[in-house]
Amino acid sequence: MFGYYMDLALRSLKRNPVLTALMVLAIGLGIGASMTMLTLLHVMTADPIPDRSAQLFYPQLDPQSMEDYKAGEDPPDQLTWTDAMNLLHAGRGVRQVAMTGGQVTVRPEGGKARAFFADARYTSADFFGLFDVPFAYGNGWTAADDEKQARVAVLSRKLADKLYGADRAVGQSLQLGKYGFRVIGVIDAWDPVPHYYDLTHGGYARSEEIFLPLETAIALKQGTSGSISCWGLMPEDGDMRNSDCVWTQFWVQLDTPAQVAGYREFLTHYSQEQKALGRFVRPPNTRLRDVMGWLDYNHVVPGSVQLQGLLALGFMLVCLLNTVALLLVKFLRRGGELSVRRAMGASRRAVFAQLLVEASLVGLSGGGAGLLLAAFGLWIVRQQPAQYAVLAHLDTTMLLTTFVLAVCATVLAAVFPAWRACRLAPARLLKIQ
Repeated sequence: MFGYYMDLALRSLKRNPVLTALMVLAIGLGIGASMTMLTLLHVMTADPIPDRSAQLFYPQLDPQSMEDYKAGEDPPDQLTWTDAMNLLHAGRGVRQVAMTGGQVTVRPEGGKARAFFADARYTSADFFGLFDVPFAYGNGWTAADDEKQARVAVLSRKLADKLYGADRAVGQSLQLGKYGFRVIGVIDAWDPVPHYYDLTHGGYARSEEIFLPLETAIALKQGTSGSISCWGLMPEDGDMRNSDCVWTQFWVQLDTPAQVAGYREFLTHYSQEQKALGRFVRPPNTRLRDVMGWLDYNHVVPGSVQLQGLLALGFMLVCLLNTVALLLVKFLRRGGELSVRRAMGASRRAVFAQLLVEASLVGLSGGGAGLLLAAFGLWIVRQQPAQYAVLAHLDTTMLLTTFVLAVCATVLAAVFPAWRACRLAPARLLKIQ
């Protein structure tokens, strides 16, 4: 029976090519516009570490002066070096990581190529385990390496391939500026989106190419990068460890609600202790947000993208209303044909099913057109100077969603026209014929 309905649908669509083309175009435009923006939102709002996002937390403290103080306002987004080291060495979480971003000068061995700059991440030993970083070769360093300021490095696979060949990188010497390091690990493909662990470089920055022990990098005065906020004088020697500035990030892993509650209390007690010591002057003001809460707090998804997504969905609704009108005209004009089928014994249910099959074909065709338009729309997005533009690609999930949405939307749009056509009185229409 389904094959018979398909044959009737194809015959009907061929009889009215202009009307069919208008319906396919309406569906295609609506699907193309909406899927372009939905794909972008899908990528930009994805959980960057779904297996652990509810266990990773970003603590905030308020060590600032009383100048411009307002009760209830959020504390700074980063920590001072002193606070980061205190929280790190307190070890109150399952794992904890202090870090900051930087840029280093890479000098290839033997002068085979010119020196170049590479983005770096200065961090403590738990970084790789806490963020579930995959290794292709070797491994990260240990807490003991942090303490003795070991000159070791972990490379991205891309950089390791460029310098040595990824499978030969472990154990090689790496010259960064005037200091030598030993490569102990190569990270496999890893580039979380959004760049949640450090938003000071942008929510959609690319992952770093070199990872160094935090205390080693700072002691050797490797260049830092990222946001710095100060409320006091900068030290004359330029050593940020002694400054009244926030410039380091900190993450802690807390696996249970009890651990989360305990850490909140710890942050409050720490703030009270630092105030008693004279370091803090403001009342205790702390925050502890998980990954998704941190992304939401920082408004990682631009408001313009969200607005465009809503406008695209509104445009799709307009296209569907136009499709409803076109289908209603098409089905009602076929009243005589449908009445003959009813007179020959076809039930209303059979006629209704026939019309829905026809609408489904229109939906599939519209989905194909919409897919092409969505691909073109995403290509246009990739040409924009925005940091997130490179992410605009149609993945398998959104590809399937395009066709499912097209068919479902068209069938839904066809329900009323099909029901209305089935309600026509066959006897009256046959008499007119």
